[in-house]
Amino acid sequence: MTDLQESLQQENYQLSEQLLSNLGIGDIIYQSQAMEDLLQQVDIVAKSDSTVLICGETGTGKEVIARAIHQLSTRRDKPLVKINCAAIPASLLESELFGHDKGAFTGAINTHRGRFEIADGGTLFLDEIGDLPLELQPKLLRVLQELEIERLGGSRTIPVNVRVIAATNRDLWQMVEDRQFRSDLFYRLNVFPLVLPPLRDRPEDIPLLAKHFTQKMARHMNRAIDAIPTEALRQLMSWDWPGNVHELENVIERAVLLTRGNSLNLHLNVRQSRLLPTLNEDSALRSSMAQLLHPTTPENDEEERQRIVQVLRETNGIVAGPRDAATRLGMKRTTLLSRMQRLGISVREVL
Repeated sequence: MTDLQESLQQENYQLSEQLLSNLGIGDIIYQSQAMEDLLQQVDIVAKSDSTVLICGETGTGKEVIARAIHQLSTRRDKPLVKINCAAIPASLLESELFGHDKGAFTGAINTHRGRFEIADGGTLFLDEIGDLPLELQPKLLRVLQELEIERLGGSRTIPVNVRVIAATNRDLWQMVEDRQFRSDLFYRLNVFPLVLPPLRDRPEDIPLLAKHFTQKMARHMNRAIDAIPTEALRQLMSWDWPGNVHELENVIERAVLLTRGNSLNLHLNVRQSRLLPTLNEDSALRSSMAQLLHPTTPENDEEERQRIVQVLRETNGIVAGPRDAATRLGMKRTTLLSRMQRLGISVREVL
């Protein structure tokens, strides 16, 4: 941090190539010890075929780490296949993962190879694994155990040689406790966990990332920007970045758009737009505003706790899904889980 502090004392933070001398693997830009420790683990696990579970907040770079593991592995010349478990409807996800035979269902006019078959010999990246429907979890578990798949509507088993990397921004252990994720699948995935540090815990990486994104955006927009003011860097390093690296990239892009000249203009409006999303767009802000307007008291907490417990019992502990507690309580699943955690409510104890 000493070198960084000395650099920040300069009037402008010059965009020199020396600032990118400590690059990580591929697109990973860092100089923090936290990332150094993480990448040492990446280097170790990449040389094996062990299943990896990458955990981290949204925007921390889980897919970048997955790609780094694949590129450092002996499977690098084979495909890296990604599937986002949250982006595909549950009704289609089974077919996308395991494939289907011709005539397996209405509209299945051709045989379809699933992602496991496509990734044979390589790596399958299961992004947002916490959103995998419960009914598909035992099927995924079987594939991980037996290393073979059975297409939807098919009768024969097909061996697959696939290394699995899964990623999530959710607390899978809490989901296991709440019966939203199978414990046996969790243990099968959690062979080698990697926890990505949020950007707020590695502020010394922000100047390098800011330089990288500034150069990237400036080239894309045909701008000539070769300096970042010290005060702009101080601002960037002081923010908490709930959206992590992705949010920083967006802020830099807006700043480049506003810049006229060769020095990055981190306009005040950039910060305001980052900190003041609309109520309709940011549920966390809505929750914070609700806390300000209706502060909690021990009496209110106990009343809410009793209400949540009652609904959980009436729905047999189903937090989200058919006839779920979240819908009956008029809140999102994530909001309900957060309330349960704050109030010390466990589904196991309720039932």
